[in-house]
Amino acid sequence: MTDATAAGGLAGEMEVEAYRRLFPLAFLERHLRESVRPDARRLGEARATTVALGAVSSAHGSALVRLGDTAMLASIKLEVMSPPAETPDEGSVAVEFHMPPICSPLVRPGRPAEAAPVISKALEDVVISSGMLNLKELCLISGKASWVAYLDVYCLNADGSLFDAALISVVAAFSHLEIPLVSVGDDGRVFTVGGNEGKTKYELVNREKRKLTLGDIPFPLTCALHKDSILADPTAEEESIIETSVTVVLDSSGRLVSIQKPGGGVASMSTIKVCFPISFPIYTKGNRHLCDCSRIMLSVSFTKHVAF
Repeated sequence: MTDATAAGGLAGEMEVEAYRRLFPLAFLERHLRESVRPDARRLGEARATTVALGAVSSAHGSALVRLGDTAMLASIKLEVMSPPAETPDEGSVAVEFHMPPICSPLVRPGRPAEAAPVISKALEDVVISSGMLNLKELCLISGKASWVAYLDVYCLNADGSLFDAALISVVAAFSHLEIPLVSVGDDGRVFTVGGNEGKTKYELVNREKRKLTLGDIPFPLTCALHKDSILADPTAEEESIIETSVTVVLDSSGRLVSIQKPGGGVASMSTIKVCFPISFPIYTKGNRHLCDCSRIMLSVSFTKHVAF
C-alpha cells in the first residue's frame, strides 16, 4: 500500500466520521435502507451478552452483566426485618438503580440521572409481578422476622438498552443469592451466623444455607421504532437519534409480563405487536441461558461466566 493510498483511506474515514457526527439521522437512515446498522448488526439482531456471577464477594448475591458495551453490576444484601401485619409470612425486595457520572458523559456529577428512578420502579414492578420470586421463601419466623433483599444495580457503562441489561443482571444476581444461616438470641433478636463454629454454638432457625427457588424468569428486549424499521437492542447512539422505543418483557413460559414505552412518538398497537415475532428468537435464546445459569447456581457457588 502506497503512502498516497493510506492517506486517502484515512481521509475517507475522517469524512465518514464527520458525516456521522454532523448528520446522525441521515447517516443512520442510509444504513437502514440497506437493512444494516452502523455497528454492522442486522435490524433484529441483539448484541452479545455475558454474565459473571459472584462479582461482589461481600454481597449475598451478585452478577456483572455486559450487553454489548453496556455494563451493569447487581448486588443483593439481606437484612432481617419485622414483616408488616398484612404479609406476616413474606419478605420484601427494595430496588435501587444507580447511574454514577462514570457511566456516561450525559450524567453530571451532583445531579441524579433522570432515567434512574424510572428504571428503579420498572425493575421492582417486573421482579414482583413476574412471579420469579416467592416472597414466602424470605420468611424466617412468621409474624416476627423475615428477610428484606436490598437490590442495588449500578450502571458502569451506558451504551443503550439500560433496562434490558439491568433486568438480566437482577435475574442473575438472584440466581446467585445464598440465604445465610440465622439464629435467635435470648432477647428474641434474630442475627446471622457465620462459619462452622457458629453452627455448633447457636441454635439455628435455618439449618443450611440455601438458594431461592426461582419461578418463571423474565427476559426483556427493547426495540427502537423508526418509520418502517424496528431495531432490536439499540445502542446509545441509536437511542439518541430515534425517539420512540418499546420494551417488552416475556417470561420463560412465553407469557407477557410487561410492555413499557417511555415517552417518544406515538406507536400503534399493531406496530408494537410486530416486535414480538422479531424478538422471539432473542427471548428464547436469552431465557434458556438465564434458566441454565439459575440451575447451575443451585449446586455451585463460585464465579461463573455465561455468554449468549
